[in-house]
Parts: sequence; structure tokens; C-alpha cells
Amino acid sequence: MKLLRDFLDSQEKHFVKGGRFEKLYPFYEANDTLLFTPGDVTKGKTHVRDSLDLKRLMITVVIALLPALLMAFYNTGYQANHAIMNNQATPLDTWQTQVYMMIFGNDFSDNVLQSVFHGALYFLPIFIMTFVIGGHVEVASAIIRGHEINEGFLVSGFLFPLTLPPTIPLWQVALGITFGVILAKEVFGGTGMNILNVALTGRAFLFFAYPAQISGDSVWIAANMTDGATGATWLSQAAAGGSEALQGVSWFDAFLGFVPGSMGETSAAAALIGALILTLTGIGSWRTMLGVALGTAGTVLLFNFVGSDTNAFFNVPFYWHFVLGGWAFGMAFMATDPVTSAFTEQGKWIYGAGIGIMVALVRVVNPAYPEGMMLAILFMNMFAPFIDHFFVQANIKRRQVGYGRIAASEA
Repeated sequence: MKLLRDFLDSQEKHFVKGGRFEKLYPFYEANDTLLFTPGDVTKGKTHVRDSLDLKRLMITVVIALLPALLMAFYNTGYQANHAIMNNQATPLDTWQTQVYMMIFGNDFSDNVLQSVFHGALYFLPIFIMTFVIGGHVEVASAIIRGHEINEGFLVSGFLFPLTLPPTIPLWQVALGITFGVILAKEVFGGTGMNILNVALTGRAFLFFAYPAQISGDSVWIAANMTDGATGATWLSQAAAGGSEALQGVSWFDAFLGFVPGSMGETSAAAALIGALILTLTGIGSWRTMLGVALGTAGTVLLFNFVGSDTNAFFNVPFYWHFVLGGWAFGMAFMATDPVTSAFTEQGKWIYGAGIGIMVALVRVVNPAYPEGMMLAILFMNMFAPFIDHFFVQANIKRRQVGYGRIAASEA
């Protein structure tokens, strides 16, 4: 490591102000701080330095995402292999199938090894494309502005591919992450200044721009469904048939994530492990998470009570909403984004509850789009600054009244 440290130090003079590659300093600095702790030290008595810097924060979130990442590898391949093995689907005519068959032949068993391998063939290209394109956009933005490259994109680069179906074209992945980084973050000033979640903004762009590739009954399984079989998510089936459509399926399977869906969003169990890590480290707010759960449960219970003869989704119990679609993933990783969520303690309750209410409204009242979590979080992202402003101003007024009383008593 000392050899690498000495090499970077010897090259620094070419990138600092006045050097030949002055404009590329953000690129040098990003690699230097990625490999080593930044050498800058806060001096003076007017600053408070926390041991949890941006790099450590982002790495902690990535660690919390690992269970969902592992499920993306396994469940993507498991859903395809299980459907093919049971004659519900046929292999896709893709290079992934050719590579898989070079290793395992025509054996599409749904054991762990073959499922993980098959899933990796679909997930890794999307993951790599996200980082290659999104990373270059981040670097280009930093060079143009003359700012340092920070670690803000690290988490967005993990979150974005986990929200996508396995068969999405790679060029759409490139468009989506580019849109998210530029329109949701860079135009606002970069990491820490954005009001919308980057990964969700890119996902929303793809949903509305290319709905055929990111919605439908068969897109969620990396295989060609045969006649009479469906690759639709259980959430879509519940939206169409209500609780009766979920008869014969296991809530526990949905909780563990062995269901069709976006590659990293299916497992509520994996999301809860991540939520626990974020809560214990203080990065994710339990108030926001609990607010989402209470808002969803309360609204769904109201719908259950009202009932409907024309909309079967009204009778789906709240505990099914917790394990269907991207609810748990969004609650744990998207709603708790420290930049785009509310930061006041009271505001976190309202912000989280607002997401829970909105996701239930979108899912139940608008069954044409049964997911809802993505739109609910983006909607509340826009209201988070207003919520915080209300509580901050209320706190200022309360303190002013207190100071006035103290001054009056001393007089």
C-alpha cells in the first residue's frame, strides 16, 4: 500500500492547480480518496468533525443492501429456471442463455448454484452499465464544475439496477441512470442538494417513457412464458383479483422474496435486514420507516372497511401490501434517503405517513398502476422541505417566546 501511496503522491502535482491535468483533478481526487482516507484535516475551534463522513455513510448503506443484492442474483435465476423446469416457460433466445447452456447444458434446475449463475448473467450487465454510464456522468459533471467527485453516486448505482426487471434493454438502463443523475441531482448542485431520489427518478423516467419494457405480465421473469402461464407479479394479480387471486400462494414466500418482480425488490426479509442495519447505525430513521408502515396499514384498513364491488383490491389485507412489490425495499432504502427525506424528528413521522397513505391510494384506487411505492416516495420528496420548514419555524417561534419570558423575568 505504501508503494501505491507514494505513486499517487508523485502524480498529484500534475493534477493540482497549475498542473498539466488541472481540469482532471476531480478524477484524481476521487481515486485517491477511494483508496485512502482523505488527508485534509479540519483545524480550528469552530468546526465539529463527525467520524461518520460521506464515504463511510455510503459504504454502510451498501452493506445494508447486500442481502437484497444477493437475492437479486438468486431469485432472478430461480424464477427463470423454476418456470422452465416446470414447463411453464422456455429459455430466452439471448446470449445469457447461450452462456448458461455452455456451462450447464439443457439442465435448468432451480438449485442455488445454477439459479445464482443464471441470475448473474442478467443482473451483472445491468449493474455494470449503471456504474459505467452513471459514473462517467458524475465525473463529467464534477470536471465541468471544478468540484470534487463525491461518493453520492455509489448508493444510487446500487439502488437503480435493483429496481429493474431482468430483461430490460441495456440502452434503456443507460438512459434511465443518465436522466436520474442529471435531472434529479446535478441540476440542483450535486449530492446533498437534490430534492428527488436519483434512483427512483431514473426508474420513473423508464416507466413512463418505455412502459412496454418495464411493465406487463412476462417482463418480470427472464424466460418466455408458455400459453396459459403468466410471469405477472403477485401484486399485479392481487390488483386484478383481490384476495382471491392470492389464494393458494404463500405469504411467507412473498416475505422471503421467492416471487417474480424487480430483481432486488422482491424480498421483504432482505429489506428488513437492511433496515435494521440502517437504524442501528443511525443512517436510516426508524420514525420514517414506522410512519410508512402505519400510514399504509391505516389507509388499507380503511379501504377494507369501506369495501368495493368493482375493485377487488379493496379487500386485500394490509399485511399483504407489506410483502408485495417494492414496498419493503422502498420503505427501507428509498424513503430513508438522508438527502431527500425530512430531517426534523416530527417531520419524519408526517413524511413517512404521507408515503404510506399515498402508496395505498395509488395501489388500491388506481389499479392500473398497482405498485405505487415509487410515485409515493417521489411525491413526498417534493413535500419534505415544506414539512421541515413548518417544524423549524414552529421551533424558532417557541424559542422566541421562551427567550421573551426569560428577558421579562430578569427585567
